Amino acid sequence: MKAVRFRGAGELAVEICPDPVLHEGDALLEPLVAGVCGTDVHIVKGEYASRPPVVLGHEIAGRVLEIRGSGSPVRVGDLVTVDPHRYCGVCEYCRRAMEHMCQRKEAYGVHLDGGMAELMAAPTKTLFPVASDVTASVAALAEPLACCIHGMDRLAPVSGLPILIFGCGAAGAMLIALARHAGLRPVVVIDPNPAKRELALVMGADVALDSNDADLAARSLATVPTDGYPYIIDAVGSTEVLTTALAVAGRGARILVFGVAAPEASLPVHPNQIYAKELTILGSAINPFTHQRAVSLLTRLPLDALEMGFFDLDDAERALAAVRLGAHDKVQLRVKREP
Repeated sequence: MKAVRFRGAGELAVEICPDPVLHEGDALLEPLVAGVCGTDVHIVKGEYASRPPVVLGHEIAGRVLEIRGSGSPVRVGDLVTVDPHRYCGVCEYCRRAMEHMCQRKEAYGVHLDGGMAELMAAPTKTLFPVASDVTASVAALAEPLACCIHGMDRLAPVSGLPILIFGCGAAGAMLIALARHAGLRPVVVIDPNPAKRELALVMGADVALDSNDADLAARSLATVPTDGYPYIIDAVGSTEVLTTALAVAGRGARILVFGVAAPEASLPVHPNQIYAKELTILGSAINPFTHQRAVSLLTRLPLDALEMGFFDLDDAERALAAVRLGAHDKVQLRVKREP
């Protein structure tokens, strides 16, 4: 089979690889679409722990070709999306119902061969069928959407209250749509890019502000009737964003750090500010038990508003470059075109 394989820092190749081997409880998939995201960029640069040589691709939609064993939740011919994470089930975190913190966690497209290939094997328990009216491109958004749902679960917002979201990349756009879906009002978004601010309004934002505005803090607070926001999301991964977030947080506010900052980034914090306002600062990692909910929301959120950049399997290098440049709202490889 043809596959996009990461061989080590800076080494990426489209190769002919052995077909995957099925084990009991596995399904053989024909990937149709594989999303390309910032994680893939970091893997190829050698900045993210992986296990080369490995086939990339953790945002996957494909057709089921074969099933090995009984009791499968999917059938041959189904269009499915893949929850790409595998957990050991026996470490302390797995036994505390915190599988996403598993000490031996593995992921398809990171440690195990993923979906940027003509064939892929995965346990049937990781597969989720999607409705017949969902395209493979939208189905492949289930994994990042599931991560956003977990983030909203962590934030636990109450409907009818305001929320401030920094950033309207693909994840930020999904978080905006989820905030709107949850009944938060107003949904205020901050982004330096005019096109991203327009996208934010389409995804459900009530207000979209320019982060380059010298009076940003004052303008953002002008949209809320209190002394600050009860809910704030950093969908960028920036120390500057967190500094602003702390400044515009209301009393008792909850701040979600969703964007991935550089590991070496640090932030000077005034503990008295956190104490006096009784702030809660939260992290959010991957998608524990949220993939099915993401599948159920694929047709209920304006995901088709995302401007997609499609590339063929042979153009993986160009696809990664497009992600680095932010050339599209979302980049995907079309592994196989359906009729």
